[in-house]
Amino acid sequence: MTLSHDVAGNGPTVVLLHSTACDRRMWDPQLPVLVDAGYRVVRADLRGFGDSPMPDRPWNNAQDVVDLLDELGVADAALVAASGGGRVALEIAARWPDRVTALALLCTALSGHEPSAELRAFGEREDALLEAGDVAGATELNVQTWLGPHADEATREKVRRMQRHAFEVQLAAVEEFPPIRVETDLSAITAPSLLVSGGHDLADFRQIAARLSEQLADARLLELPWAGHLPSVERPDEVNPVLVDFLRETKR
Repeated sequence: MTLSHDVAGNGPTVVLLHSTACDRRMWDPQLPVLVDAGYRVVRADLRGFGDSPMPDRPWNNAQDVVDLLDELGVADAALVAASGGGRVALEIAARWPDRVTALALLCTALSGHEPSAELRAFGEREDALLEAGDVAGATELNVQTWLGPHADEATREKVRRMQRHAFEVQLAAVEEFPPIRVETDLSAITAPSLLVSGGHDLADFRQIAARLSEQLADARLLELPWAGHLPSVERPDEVNPVLVDFLRETKR
């Protein structure tokens, strides 16, 4: 199955990978800016999000993205990814290092991270709400958890729509198939990396960013004191120049 996606612009390829609270629409504010900066932008919905259906067999997100790049004839690309999309980007960069020219990770998740009590409590509360059939309540929990205090109501409503849609797609699945887990070695990553964290995000993700900034071979760390977990959605006018500058500095 080909992931639902769109392509815009010309130039070196930048791939946008969304948070698992959102879908590819989260990158609406970045798309025209990156196209105007001279990039070919590919953004995709991972399985079970946006317009991509749930998988009908065992699956792997990183392989799905690489298969999409092969279909589009993309030999290498910069990856810009948020939260759960960052976990996918890290796997791609570790398994196919020659295909990744740069990594910009916004409040990224990390495979193998041991969740804090706060993050575990969030997951347990979300599960309880969904099991009770309270999709609206689970959606609102995500909006309250992942957006910082400075996000306006229009931003909250956008995330609310994306998260609600993801729940509806996932809960409608007749059968669930397990993801294929692949052990990866982060020391194999050669791409220069930008790790962005939010001052109002859960501590887990600030810790992951700090850890990766020391672990990856060529990495820098940037904390945005105003941001929650989704800074590119909360204040795109502040995040977009950071992304464009980083991509220009790391352009092959």
